[in-house]
Amino acid sequence: MNRYLINLSYIGTRFRGIQRKIDKSAGQFQDPHTVQGVIEEALLKLRSVNVPTLKLSSRTDTGVHALHNTVHVDLERPNGKPYDVDRITKQLNRSFERDAQSLRILSTVHVPLTFHARLCAKSRTYLYRLAVLKKEFARDHARQHPHSRFIPIEEHDRCYFLGHPRFDIETFAKVARTFEGVHDFRTFMAVAKGNPRQQEAMHSLRRIDQIVVERGQTMTAAFNREQTEQFYDFWDVRIRGRSFLYRQVRRMVGAWVAAAEGRITDRDVYHMLTVPSQNSWCSNVFVAPAYALYLCRVEYDPVDLAFPSPVPSDDTDGQFSRAAAQPQDGTATHRNDCHVHGW
Repeated sequence: MNRYLINLSYIGTRFRGIQRKIDKSAGQFQDPHTVQGVIEEALLKLRSVNVPTLKLSSRTDTGVHALHNTVHVDLERPNGKPYDVDRITKQLNRSFERDAQSLRILSTVHVPLTFHARLCAKSRTYLYRLAVLKKEFARDHARQHPHSRFIPIEEHDRCYFLGHPRFDIETFAKVARTFEGVHDFRTFMAVAKGNPRQQEAMHSLRRIDQIVVERGQTMTAAFNREQTEQFYDFWDVRIRGRSFLYRQVRRMVGAWVAAAEGRITDRDVYHMLTVPSQNSWCSNVFVAPAYALYLCRVEYDPVDLAFPSPVPSDDTDGQFSRAAAQPQDGTATHRNDCHVHGW
Protein backbone atom coordinates (compact mmCIF):
# COMPACT_ATOMS: atom_id res chain seq x y z
CA MET A 1 0.00 0.00 0.00
CA ASN A 2 1.26 3.48 -0.89
CA ARG A 3 0.00 6.88 0.23
CA TYR A 4 -0.35 9.95 -1.98
CA LEU A 5 -0.86 13.61 -1.10
CA ILE A 6 -3.05 15.31 -3.70
CA ASN A 7 -2.93 19.11 -4.03
CA LEU A 8 -6.08 20.44 -5.67
CA SER A 9 -8.08 23.56 -6.46
CA TYR A 10 -11.73 24.04 -7.36
CA ILE A 11 -14.55 26.51 -7.85
CA GLY A 12 -17.12 25.55 -5.24
CA THR A 13 -20.22 27.03 -6.89
CA ARG A 14 -21.51 23.75 -8.33
CA PHE A 15 -20.32 21.48 -5.52
CA ARG A 16 -22.21 20.64 -2.34
CA GLY A 17 -18.99 21.10 -0.40
CA ILE A 18 -15.90 18.92 -0.41
CA GLN A 19 -17.02 16.09 1.87
CA ARG A 20 -18.82 13.15 0.32
CA LYS A 21 -22.38 12.60 1.49
CA ILE A 22 -23.67 9.05 1.06
CA ASP A 23 -26.91 7.29 1.87
CA LYS A 24 -25.92 3.79 2.94
CA SER A 25 -29.53 2.86 3.70
CA ALA A 26 -30.39 3.45 0.04
CA GLY A 27 -27.31 1.58 -1.15
CA GLN A 28 -25.74 4.80 -2.48
CA PHE A 29 -21.98 4.92 -2.00
CA GLN A 30 -20.97 7.50 -4.60
CA ASP A 31 -21.66 11.22 -4.59
CA PRO A 32 -21.04 13.07 -7.86
CA HIS A 33 -22.04 16.42 -6.33
CA THR A 34 -19.11 16.83 -3.92
CA VAL A 35 -15.40 17.30 -4.56
CA GLN A 36 -14.54 14.12 -2.69
CA GLY A 37 -17.11 12.10 -4.58
CA VAL A 38 -15.88 13.31 -7.98
CA ILE A 39 -12.22 12.57 -7.17
CA GLU A 40 -12.94 9.12 -5.75
CA GLU A 41 -14.94 8.19 -8.83
CA ALA A 42 -12.08 9.34 -11.09
CA LEU A 43 -9.53 7.37 -9.03
CA LEU A 44 -11.39 4.16 -9.83
CA LYS A 45 -9.96 4.39 -13.34
CA LEU A 46 -6.50 3.64 -11.91
CA ARG A 47 -7.80 0.13 -11.10
CA SER A 48 -6.13 -0.15 -7.72
CA VAL A 49 -6.67 -3.30 -5.67
CA ASN A 50 -8.43 -1.29 -2.94
CA VAL A 51 -11.37 1.09 -3.26
CA PRO A 52 -9.94 4.65 -3.06
CA THR A 53 -11.14 6.66 -0.06
CA LEU A 54 -9.93 10.22 0.40
CA LYS A 55 -8.90 11.69 3.74
CA LEU A 56 -9.53 15.44 3.74
CA SER A 57 -7.28 18.09 5.23
CA SER A 58 -9.85 20.90 5.31
CA ARG A 59 -13.59 20.77 4.87
CA THR A 60 -15.13 23.48 2.73
CA ASP A 61 -18.84 24.18 2.70
CA THR A 62 -21.18 24.45 -0.27
CA GLY A 63 -20.09 27.34 -2.50
CA VAL A 64 -16.65 27.84 -0.90
CA HIS A 65 -13.71 27.81 -3.33
CA ALA A 66 -10.18 26.49 -2.92
CA LEU A 67 -7.04 27.81 -4.57
CA HIS A 68 -5.17 25.10 -2.69
CA ASN A 69 -6.66 22.28 -0.65
CA THR A 70 -5.20 18.85 0.09
CA VAL A 71 -6.30 15.26 0.55
CA HIS A 72 -4.48 11.98 0.86
CA VAL A 73 -5.39 8.57 -0.47
CA ASP A 74 -3.99 5.05 -0.11
CA LEU A 75 -3.65 3.05 -3.33
CA GLU A 76 -2.48 -0.52 -3.75
CA ARG A 77 -1.31 -1.31 -7.26
CA PRO A 78 -1.78 -4.90 -8.51
CA ASN A 79 2.00 -5.32 -8.97
CA GLY A 80 2.72 -3.83 -5.54
CA LYS A 81 4.79 -0.93 -6.90
CA PRO A 82 3.92 2.76 -6.46
CA TYR A 83 1.97 4.62 -9.12
CA ASP A 84 3.75 7.30 -11.11
CA VAL A 85 2.53 10.52 -9.48
CA ASP A 86 2.37 12.32 -12.84
CA ARG A 87 0.11 9.58 -14.13
CA ILE A 88 -2.29 10.11 -11.22
CA THR A 89 -2.39 13.88 -11.83
CA LYS A 90 -2.95 13.51 -15.58
CA GLN A 91 -5.57 10.78 -15.19
CA LEU A 92 -7.62 12.82 -12.75
CA ASN A 93 -7.42 16.08 -14.71
CA ARG A 94 -8.34 14.26 -17.92
CA SER A 95 -11.42 12.86 -16.22
CA PHE A 96 -12.45 16.24 -14.77
CA GLU A 97 -12.01 17.98 -18.12
CA ARG A 98 -14.13 15.38 -19.89
CA ASP A 99 -16.91 15.78 -17.32
CA ALA A 100 -16.66 19.61 -17.29
CA GLN A 101 -15.84 19.72 -13.58
CA SER A 102 -14.56 22.97 -12.05
CA LEU A 103 -11.79 21.00 -10.37
CA ARG A 104 -8.07 20.74 -11.02
CA ILE A 105 -5.28 18.64 -9.53
CA LEU A 106 -2.20 20.81 -8.97
CA SER A 107 0.19 17.98 -8.14
CA THR A 108 0.44 14.54 -6.57
CA VAL A 109 3.15 13.64 -4.06
CA HIS A 110 4.16 10.17 -2.87
CA VAL A 111 4.32 10.38 0.94
CA PRO A 112 5.05 7.96 3.81
CA LEU A 113 2.23 6.07 5.50
CA THR A 114 2.83 8.15 8.65
CA PHE A 115 1.61 11.27 6.83
CA HIS A 116 -1.99 12.45 7.34
CA ALA A 117 -3.42 15.34 5.30
CA ARG A 118 -5.42 16.79 8.20
CA LEU A 119 -3.38 15.89 11.27
CA CYS A 120 -0.05 16.99 9.78
CA ALA A 121 -1.27 20.39 8.57
CA LYS A 122 0.79 23.20 10.14
CA SER A 123 -1.49 26.01 9.05
CA ARG A 124 -4.38 26.95 6.83
CA THR A 125 -4.83 30.32 5.15
CA TYR A 126 -8.21 31.63 4.04
CA LEU A 127 -8.99 34.60 1.82
CA TYR A 128 -12.25 36.52 1.99
CA ARG A 129 -12.90 39.00 -0.84
CA LEU A 130 -14.91 42.18 -0.36
CA ALA A 131 -16.03 44.78 -2.92
CA VAL A 132 -17.20 48.00 -1.25
CA LEU A 133 -19.25 50.53 -3.20
CA LYS A 134 -17.42 53.87 -3.19
CA LYS A 135 -18.98 56.53 -0.99
CA GLU A 136 -19.83 58.88 -3.86
CA PHE A 137 -22.18 56.19 -5.23
CA ALA A 138 -23.30 54.58 -1.95
CA ARG A 139 -25.93 57.27 -1.26
CA ASP A 140 -27.59 56.68 -4.61
CA HIS A 141 -30.40 54.22 -3.87
CA ALA A 142 -30.26 52.70 -7.35
CA ARG A 143 -26.49 52.17 -7.07
CA GLN A 144 -26.84 50.84 -3.52
CA HIS A 145 -29.62 48.31 -4.03
CA PRO A 146 -28.21 44.79 -4.57
CA HIS A 147 -30.67 44.04 -7.37
CA SER A 148 -30.05 47.19 -9.41
CA ARG A 149 -26.39 48.13 -8.88
CA PHE A 150 -23.70 47.16 -11.35
CA ILE A 151 -21.94 43.89 -10.51
CA PRO A 152 -19.55 42.48 -13.13
CA ILE A 153 -20.56 39.00 -14.23
CA GLU A 154 -16.98 37.75 -13.81
CA GLU A 155 -17.30 38.40 -10.07
CA HIS A 156 -20.67 36.71 -9.70
CA ASP A 157 -20.41 34.20 -6.82
CA ARG A 158 -16.74 35.17 -6.37
CA CYS A 159 -16.85 38.29 -4.17
CA TYR A 160 -19.05 39.85 -1.44
CA PHE A 161 -20.44 43.15 -2.80
CA LEU A 162 -21.34 45.71 -0.13
CA GLY A 163 -23.24 48.96 -0.69
CA HIS A 164 -23.84 50.38 2.79
CA PRO A 165 -23.02 54.14 2.76
CA ARG A 166 -21.46 54.04 6.24
CA PHE A 167 -19.10 51.12 5.68
CA ASP A 168 -15.72 52.01 7.19
CA ILE A 169 -12.74 49.84 6.30
CA GLU A 170 -10.70 51.19 9.22
CA THR A 171 -13.31 49.96 11.69
CA PHE A 172 -13.43 46.62 9.87
CA ALA A 173 -9.65 46.18 10.11
CA LYS A 174 -9.51 47.34 13.75
CA VAL A 175 -12.08 44.86 15.05
CA ALA A 176 -10.62 42.09 12.88
CA ARG A 177 -7.19 42.48 14.48
CA THR A 178 -8.65 41.86 17.94
CA PHE A 179 -9.32 38.26 16.86
CA GLU A 180 -5.63 37.42 16.52
CA GLY A 181 -4.22 35.10 19.18
CA VAL A 182 -5.87 32.38 21.26
CA HIS A 183 -9.60 32.75 21.94
CA ASP A 184 -12.62 30.62 22.66
CA PHE A 185 -14.56 31.02 19.40
CA ARG A 186 -17.73 29.24 20.52
CA THR A 187 -19.86 32.29 19.62
CA PHE A 188 -18.55 32.05 16.06
CA MET A 189 -19.05 28.30 15.69
CA ALA A 190 -22.04 27.07 13.72
CA VAL A 191 -23.61 23.69 14.46
CA ALA A 192 -24.14 21.42 11.48
CA LYS A 193 -27.69 20.16 11.19
CA GLY A 194 -28.02 16.43 11.67
CA ASN A 195 -24.59 16.13 13.30
CA PRO A 196 -25.24 14.94 16.88
CA ARG A 197 -21.51 15.08 17.65
CA GLN A 198 -21.55 18.86 17.25
CA GLN A 199 -24.53 19.18 19.58
CA GLU A 200 -22.26 18.13 22.44
CA ALA A 201 -19.79 20.39 24.20
CA MET A 202 -16.55 20.51 22.24
CA HIS A 203 -13.18 22.15 22.47
CA SER A 204 -13.60 25.58 20.84
CA LEU A 205 -10.26 27.20 21.68
CA ARG A 206 -8.41 28.19 18.52
CA ARG A 207 -5.39 30.32 17.70
CA ILE A 208 -5.44 32.77 14.80
CA ASP A 209 -1.85 33.53 13.84
CA GLN A 210 -2.48 36.44 11.50
CA ILE A 211 -5.28 38.57 10.06
CA VAL A 212 -4.38 40.93 7.22
CA VAL A 213 -6.77 43.41 5.58
CA GLU A 214 -5.29 44.85 2.41
CA ARG A 215 -6.37 46.32 -0.89
CA GLY A 216 -7.36 43.72 -3.44
CA GLN A 217 -8.21 43.87 -7.10
CA THR A 218 -11.00 42.78 -9.35
CA MET A 219 -10.83 39.62 -11.45
CA THR A 220 -12.82 41.21 -14.27
CA ALA A 221 -11.65 41.20 -17.87
CA ALA A 222 -10.36 44.37 -19.50
CA PHE A 223 -13.78 45.20 -20.98
CA ASN A 224 -15.42 45.50 -17.53
CA ARG A 225 -12.41 46.51 -15.47
CA GLU A 226 -12.67 50.30 -15.82
CA GLN A 227 -16.33 50.42 -14.84
CA THR A 228 -15.80 47.98 -11.97
CA GLU A 229 -12.92 49.99 -10.51
CA GLN A 230 -14.93 53.18 -10.95
CA PHE A 231 -17.63 51.91 -8.58
CA TYR A 232 -15.87 49.60 -6.12
CA ASP A 233 -12.91 49.34 -3.78
CA PHE A 234 -11.73 45.74 -3.43
CA TRP A 235 -10.36 44.37 -0.17
CA ASP A 236 -8.66 41.06 0.61
CA VAL A 237 -8.99 39.62 4.10
CA ARG A 238 -6.38 36.92 4.82
CA ILE A 239 -6.77 34.76 7.91
CA ARG A 240 -4.13 32.20 8.92
CA GLY A 241 -4.32 29.63 11.69
CA ARG A 242 -3.79 25.95 12.31
CA SER A 243 -7.45 24.97 12.47
CA PHE A 244 -10.89 26.55 12.43
CA LEU A 245 -14.36 25.70 13.69
CA TYR A 246 -17.34 25.04 11.44
CA ARG A 247 -18.19 28.29 9.58
CA GLN A 248 -15.97 30.25 11.95
CA VAL A 249 -14.39 32.39 9.23
CA ARG A 250 -17.70 33.40 7.65
CA ARG A 251 -19.25 34.25 11.00
CA MET A 252 -16.24 36.35 12.01
CA VAL A 253 -16.30 38.27 8.72
CA GLY A 254 -20.03 38.82 9.15
CA ALA A 255 -19.42 40.40 12.57
CA TRP A 256 -16.65 42.63 11.22
CA VAL A 257 -18.88 43.82 8.36
CA ALA A 258 -21.70 44.57 10.82
CA ALA A 259 -19.31 46.68 12.92
CA ALA A 260 -17.98 48.48 9.83
CA GLU A 261 -21.53 49.35 8.75
CA GLY A 262 -22.50 50.57 12.23
CA ARG A 263 -25.12 47.87 12.82
CA ILE A 264 -23.26 46.79 15.96
CA THR A 265 -20.59 48.47 18.11
CA ASP A 266 -17.01 47.52 18.85
CA ARG A 267 -18.23 46.61 22.32
CA ASP A 268 -20.73 44.16 20.84
CA VAL A 269 -17.92 42.45 18.94
CA TYR A 270 -15.80 42.36 22.11
CA HIS A 271 -18.69 40.75 23.99
CA MET A 272 -19.13 38.05 21.34
CA LEU A 273 -15.41 37.28 21.48
CA THR A 274 -14.93 37.36 25.26
CA VAL A 275 -18.23 35.76 26.34
CA PRO A 276 -18.13 32.57 24.25
CA SER A 277 -21.67 31.30 23.86
CA GLN A 278 -24.22 30.81 21.11
CA ASN A 279 -26.36 33.23 23.15
CA SER A 280 -23.76 35.98 22.67
CA TRP A 281 -24.39 36.15 18.92
CA CYS A 282 -25.86 39.53 17.88
CA SER A 283 -29.05 39.32 15.85
CA ASN A 284 -27.88 42.26 13.69
CA VAL A 285 -24.98 40.18 12.37
CA PHE A 286 -25.44 38.22 9.15
CA VAL A 287 -23.15 35.32 8.31
CA ALA A 288 -20.95 36.32 5.35
CA PRO A 289 -21.81 34.37 2.18
CA ALA A 290 -19.82 31.28 1.23
CA TYR A 291 -19.09 32.33 -2.35
CA ALA A 292 -16.52 35.00 -1.41
CA LEU A 293 -14.43 32.61 0.72
CA TYR A 294 -11.33 30.85 -0.63
CA LEU A 295 -9.08 28.30 1.04
CA CYS A 296 -5.72 29.55 -0.22
CA ARG A 297 -3.07 27.33 1.30
CA VAL A 298 -2.55 24.26 3.47
CA GLU A 299 1.03 24.06 4.75
CA TYR A 300 3.08 21.09 5.97
CA ASP A 301 6.46 20.51 7.54
CA PRO A 302 8.70 19.02 4.82
CA VAL A 303 9.85 16.45 7.40
CA ASP A 304 6.37 14.93 7.44
CA LEU A 305 6.44 14.47 3.66
CA ALA A 306 9.88 12.84 3.46
CA PHE A 307 10.67 9.12 3.40
CA PRO A 308 13.39 7.92 5.79
CA SER A 309 15.00 6.00 2.91
CA PRO A 310 14.65 5.76 -0.90
CA VAL A 311 11.49 4.10 -2.18
CA PRO A 312 11.56 1.96 -5.36
CA SER A 313 9.64 3.31 -8.30
CA ASP A 314 8.68 2.06 -11.73
CA ASP A 315 8.43 5.47 -13.42
CA THR A 316 10.77 6.13 -16.31
CA ASP A 317 13.35 8.27 -14.55
CA GLY A 318 13.13 6.48 -11.21
CA GLN A 319 12.30 9.68 -9.38
CA PHE A 320 9.33 10.70 -7.27
CA SER A 321 8.55 14.27 -6.35
CA ARG A 322 8.78 14.64 -2.60
CA ALA A 323 8.52 18.42 -2.49
CA ALA A 324 6.36 19.92 0.23
CA ALA A 325 2.94 21.23 -0.61
CA GLN A 326 3.79 24.94 -0.63
CA PRO A 327 6.13 24.59 2.40
CA GLN A 328 7.17 27.44 4.61
CA ASP A 329 10.79 28.53 4.67
CA GLY A 330 12.81 26.59 7.19
CA THR A 331 12.27 23.19 8.70
CA ALA A 332 10.89 22.41 12.12
CA THR A 333 12.51 19.83 14.38
CA HIS A 334 11.91 16.22 13.40
CA ARG A 335 8.99 14.35 14.88
CA ASN A 336 8.00 10.74 14.35
CA ASP A 337 4.31 11.33 13.87
CA CYS A 338 1.85 14.10 13.14
CA HIS A 339 0.22 15.80 16.10
CA VAL A 340 -3.55 15.66 16.46
CA HIS A 341 -5.37 18.96 16.00
CA GLY A 342 -9.00 19.90 15.51
CA TRP A 343 -10.61 21.30 12.37
